[in-house]
Amino acid sequence: MDYTQFDFLQNRDLLLNKETRCQDLVEQYLQNMNKGAHLNAFISIMQDQAREQAARVDQKIARGKIGALAGLVLGVKDLITVEGFRTTCGSKILHNFVAPYTATAVQRLLDQDAIVIGKTNLDEFAMGSSSETSYFGAVKNPVDENRVAGGSSGGSAAAVAANQCMAALGTDTGGSIRQPASFCGVVGLKPTYGRVSRFGLVAYASSFDQIGPLSRSVRDSAALMNILAGYDPMDSTSANVAVPNYLHALDKKVKGLVIGLPKEYFSQGLDEQVKQSIDATARQLQSAGAIIKSVSLPHTEYAIAAYYILATAEASANLERYDGVRYGHRDTQAANLEDMYEKTRSQGFGQEVKRRIMLGTFVLSSGYYDAYYLKAQKARTLIKQDFERVLNRVDCLLTPTAPTVAFRQGEKTDDPLQMYLSDVYTVSVNLAGLPGISVPCGKNDQGLPIGAQLVGRPFDEETLLRIADWIESNQNLMTNRMDTENESIL
Repeated sequence: MDYTQFDFLQNRDLLLNKETRCQDLVEQYLQNMNKGAHLNAFISIMQDQAREQAARVDQKIARGKIGALAGLVLGVKDLITVEGFRTTCGSKILHNFVAPYTATAVQRLLDQDAIVIGKTNLDEFAMGSSSETSYFGAVKNPVDENRVAGGSSGGSAAAVAANQCMAALGTDTGGSIRQPASFCGVVGLKPTYGRVSRFGLVAYASSFDQIGPLSRSVRDSAALMNILAGYDPMDSTSANVAVPNYLHALDKKVKGLVIGLPKEYFSQGLDEQVKQSIDATARQLQSAGAIIKSVSLPHTEYAIAAYYILATAEASANLERYDGVRYGHRDTQAANLEDMYEKTRSQGFGQEVKRRIMLGTFVLSSGYYDAYYLKAQKARTLIKQDFERVLNRVDCLLTPTAPTVAFRQGEKTDDPLQMYLSDVYTVSVNLAGLPGISVPCGKNDQGLPIGAQLVGRPFDEETLLRIADWIESNQNLMTNRMDTENESIL
């Protein structure tokens, strides 16, 4: 039997009933990784460690004492450290860097008997929306290999979609979990900023980055969040807020919930079939008793500009440490220290990373700080206030995750602005530090997945998981075209 067709909670039941062994699960996933190696979803495969972990889990099952995630075969984005293994960030400058410690998020999963099977591919230093900027090559979308997997957590999304692991950790700076989840047809959750520890996460933009799960089902994401969430004294941005049992939030009805549709998210630039799928989802939620309300987030138009000014400014500071002196790639032909810095960074960083470092350095420079960086911070405050005002009147927001389905490989690599606009519906959530989830809600006429995004109040991942679970459970009710007997909600 092919157990890789099941999600984690289904496989866990099989393990507990002694219908399979954890070692057999790992071998099947390793076979899938080998067969699907051309997708380039993984940078490093940790097969020896995975087999050892699986054997230990089987022994624990035999003794009847196991962790909550026993049997979970996990991929970890190669921006998150695992002690003793490479953490490359998809970059030449760290191609041989071996992590000296394990990230808190990963350690919490390991402590509950999860099995890390490999490190997933990504846009270099998480800078991209297509997973095409990796030093190790582009990730292909398992749904259509001529299309991108999304980014920057494209390797994690592709690995889950291709049954190369049960779930994966990604990071989300401006949509990097949710957008690839939408493109690959899986579930992707970006928690509230501070909900999951960032200790062991290599920083791109420190006030935006957040670790979260990608999975085959909403229930699996809830199971992972039960372990991932919580205060960590090793992370100064970690929030000491009580963590509920997310699995208990599922299977609840949506009747009576108020769901807002921000009109700014359904304007020019949104693909018609994506719009129809979100409309169908909204109407089905309404038919189940949810209250659908039109709302406005008037400062949404400034989100892309504010995000790319602030995120690149933080990136220019965070990436300053990669100088060839302490770790990572170093040019050996330099004539002096300054020459070594210049050659090391020129050789080690890819084109998109250089572009963002230059942009970030520019907006922080003397004479431009007030004109760009300070104004972007003010815009961020206005965007956050928009969400606060609206979320006082609704339980969550429903929007498209991305304006289009997955685009073709190479289609936007020569047009950075068009690439940046693929995050137009996700970056504002990071600017405000809110939780968001992408759940599959349909397919277009070419069979490409479409994701619906739910955005909630701070630390209210419960409500998002509850509604996402309902959408997932009622997939047969969703349509890819407008029902001619009903007027559009949008």
